[in-house]
Amino acid sequence: MHPLLNTAVKAARRAGRTIMRHLDRVERLTVESKGPNDYVSEVDRQAEAEIIHVLRTAYPDHAILAEETGAHSGNDYCWIIDPLDGTTNFLHGYPQFAVSIALRHRDRLEHAVVFDPHKNELFTASRGHGAQLNDRRIRVSRVPNLEHALLGTGFPFRSNEHLEVWINTLRELLVRTSGIRRAGSAALDLAHVACGRFDGFWEFGLSVWDMAAGCLLIQESGGLVGDLSGGPKYLESGNIVAGNPKIYAEMLRHIQPYLPADLKP
Repeated sequence: MHPLLNTAVKAARRAGRTIMRHLDRVERLTVESKGPNDYVSEVDRQAEAEIIHVLRTAYPDHAILAEETGAHSGNDYCWIIDPLDGTTNFLHGYPQFAVSIALRHRDRLEHAVVFDPHKNELFTASRGHGAQLNDRRIRVSRVPNLEHALLGTGFPFRSNEHLEVWINTLRELLVRTSGIRRAGSAALDLAHVACGRFDGFWEFGLSVWDMAAGCLLIQESGGLVGDLSGGPKYLESGNIVAGNPKIYAEMLRHIQPYLPADLKP
């Protein structure tokens, strides 16, 4: 394992232990609202502090972009951190949440970790070296068409700006697939595309820390990731379509007719 990835794994596992220590006493946690349907708990902050401590100790000159504390200056290497993706799930004891850490060098993602501490599932990837789940190589699914596909998605919960277009795309895809799931952690949903549990995924209005690690996992497991035009600006726009190559192409074909002018390719 690459030393950079090994450090990210160490940080993710330490954050995961912090999260799991609090799982049976969530009713006593301090929770604040950052916006509509968007919460932060003391566990998010503690887990993020653990991650930053590990990364800063190993690589003090690297930059950091973290969900709770924002941008920390540094060089051309930038760690992108979501310490607890799925906070609402965690606060309700719903076991679908994860730690997400990615390393970007200039404009290219190089390493990724998504850690599900509840299931003890560790997803890792390094550019050009494939993706793994608990050290076993993973690949995207081979499902060839939407009719037999299981898709993941997420509600545009931070804003109603794209709610109507998301509903239209949901209606379009729902009748063409074997099922659609909304589990509440984009980082885990993307990891589940990478290992073939989902055949595809789409969502509007995500943040870069929700997606960065999961996107590299999918690419390194043979899948495709793009924005709503099929282009490369998903991390900037927050709008993402992902899947195995055949499902990805079909999803884009069915989603694009419903896009408003500001989202059209």
